[in-house]
Amino acid sequence: MTRLIRPAAVLLLVMTVVLPLAADKAKSLYNKGKDAEARQNYEMAYDFYKQAYDLKPKDLLYRTSFQRMRFLSAASHVHRGQLLREAGKLDEALAEFQKATDIDSSSFIAQQELRRTQQMIDESKNPQPQAAASPPNSLKRRLEQALGPVELAPISNSPITLKLTEDSKVIYETVGKLAGINVLFDPDYTSRRIKIELNGVTLEEALEIIAMESKTFWRPVTSNTIFVASDNPAKRKELEQSVIKTFYMTNLSQPTELQDVVNAMRTILEVSRIQQLPSQSAIVVRGTPDQIALAQKLIDDLDKAKPEVIVEVAVMQVSRDKIRTLGINPPTSATVALQSNINTTTPATTTNGTTVNTNTSSGTPNQINLNRINNLNATDFQVTIPQATATALLSDTNTKLIQNPQIRALDGQKASLKIGDRVPVATGSFQPGIGGVGINPLVNTQFQYLDVGVNIDITPHVHGGREVTLKMSLDISAVTSTTNIGGINQPVIGQRKIEHEIRLKDGEVNLLGGILEDQQTKALSGIPGLSNIPILKYLFSQTNTEHRENEIVFVLVPHIVRGQDISGRNQEMLDVGTANAIELRHFSKQPPAPTSQNQNQTAPPAPQAPAGTQAPQNVPQAPPQNQTPPQNTTPPPSAGGAGGAGFVFDPPTISQAKGSTFTVNVLLSGGQNIYSVPVQITYDPGELQVVNVSNGGFLSQDGQAVALVHRDDPSTGTLQITATRPPGSGGVSGQGAVATLTFMAKSNGQSTIAITRGGARDPAMQPIPVNGAQATVTIQ
Repeated sequence: MTRLIRPAAVLLLVMTVVLPLAADKAKSLYNKGKDAEARQNYEMAYDFYKQAYDLKPKDLLYRTSFQRMRFLSAASHVHRGQLLREAGKLDEALAEFQKATDIDSSSFIAQQELRRTQQMIDESKNPQPQAAASPPNSLKRRLEQALGPVELAPISNSPITLKLTEDSKVIYETVGKLAGINVLFDPDYTSRRIKIELNGVTLEEALEIIAMESKTFWRPVTSNTIFVASDNPAKRKELEQSVIKTFYMTNLSQPTELQDVVNAMRTILEVSRIQQLPSQSAIVVRGTPDQIALAQKLIDDLDKAKPEVIVEVAVMQVSRDKIRTLGINPPTSATVALQSNINTTTPATTTNGTTVNTNTSSGTPNQINLNRINNLNATDFQVTIPQATATALLSDTNTKLIQNPQIRALDGQKASLKIGDRVPVATGSFQPGIGGVGINPLVNTQFQYLDVGVNIDITPHVHGGREVTLKMSLDISAVTSTTNIGGINQPVIGQRKIEHEIRLKDGEVNLLGGILEDQQTKALSGIPGLSNIPILKYLFSQTNTEHRENEIVFVLVPHIVRGQDISGRNQEMLDVGTANAIELRHFSKQPPAPTSQNQNQTAPPAPQAPAGTQAPQNVPQAPPQNQTPPQNTTPPPSAGGAGGAGFVFDPPTISQAKGSTFTVNVLLSGGQNIYSVPVQITYDPGELQVVNVSNGGFLSQDGQAVALVHRDDPSTGTLQITATRPPGSGGVSGQGAVATLTFMAKSNGQSTIAITRGGARDPAMQPIPVNGAQATVTIQ
């Protein structure tokens, strides 16, 4: 028996010690996970939650935290993998996507990015020839072989002088031979004799002028052939090119906005074949190449992210109640009443003839018979005098109340913020008409719920110049008391409400209104006459003085977090032709320079004008043999050739007030063949807060859409930005703003904004060294 008891005792002791330790360890891991989650370190938080869940899998708290953090941790790995892939680090990106799928196997985006990255790695290691690809079907092959609209190849833009009086066909052919292009004519075209005198125009400008003078139009058939026909609506409809394109809107917030864009394109561009697809936020347009190009411009001008505003509302209330009670409250009344038992003496005669006085008492309090009145004396009455009360009391109460809600709203969109309770208020009652004998039908009361607390309705409209118009309604209410109305206790709601429309600057503090209440009450109670004597009044009276002060102030501060993104390209004017036809006037392109082999060959003779026409003057001659190229010819950009590239903050020195917002441009100068720009920026999170990151326009200077990805870590003050051009769009050169940063000044002091890790990449994803920069911010 002893041998069985000893192992059982040891086992019980081990369980008593080990189980609490396991529970404490799980709790410690859970707390560490909460700390990591507060720092937005979701990967570390997931590890801690998983360890706590493994120790206590039946604990619902650990299980819910573990399941919730799976999604956030996987999303964090996916985001890091996308940044690495954009930077050209495919192997590291593949590892991040693999971690994401291991954490959350149901993440479709992680699986999709994993397959895509693996395919990119396989293609880079083992490029497959085109013949090895699976043969497409006939329709797909036709689409792949389809070309865009025909464009005329660049011709010489050297100025010429042309003086001819001839048939329009002959003039067309003359200019065509000078430009090296073929000229075809519509069989229905009837030529007529015109006079042309042109000085200092290019060949393409000459073609446009001839078409205007002869009332014709021409369209390119191939890169070196044009087709000429009479300019009338029927011929234009028959001969003009027709192209189709799908436009995707990326900044729509309401379905009606898509219809507004379609109406603008149909009215301004006279496009009849247009269809909107609200489910895809897309517009399909069919028209001439110039109409499609203008449609692209309209969409670029109109498809803008709406400005956003953060409105900070401060409701400050200060109240003070001061009450003073001083003096002696003397008795002002006295009560005289009969004793409860009244004794009366009544003489009586005994049997032996002697007289004896007999005392009797009345049995009813405060009541006597009339025959006993003559026997009453002073002992039969009771006089009650109240006590005098001396009071010396001072009460002083101070109350401060600050409500500081914030609300973010889109331009032109109403935003509501309701903080408080919904209080029921009876609005009516009804009684059914059906009832039995002796049974009263029930009364049904109808209630309506009112929002009590802080209620804000605001509609902002952002203007240029960092100004915003706010149409708002501010309602501060509370239940002050209740009152009985018709047998139902109804709440009495105190309300402070402001409705107005005002225009403010960004960060401007505006006092909407206020209420100042000052109430003084003085009450005197005491004996008349004596209470008015200067000295004796403190002995025969009591003074109650009450002073109430209440002040309420409403303050409004707007902060524009995203302004109007209007560039110079959106405001430029374009020549779109006439009222009858839409045509874009293009600048003349310089033809490609001849190669070194062609320069050593004999130049061809100048083209001759047809017989019967006046030869053009100042016809551009062929360049002489072995011509030396100009010294200022710009060399073609080379990948990685931007050794002198550098980042610059604009402005480099900033001085702002506390609570205001400001913007800083990240400029790249000396860039050559830039395709992607990844940078890491550090700042002081105690003094600055990142509000917004937007595209600066350098990578989209040719109209290409730029993918801008940023990640802000407020705990460490690290901002990672990656701006990338679309695949196959090539690189850009020059200088300009890569990104525009918007900060909010949080506290006074001086700090720096620095690019700690930056660079650029060319279309081949080869790194290009770029020097860093820093800016100084002073907050006062």
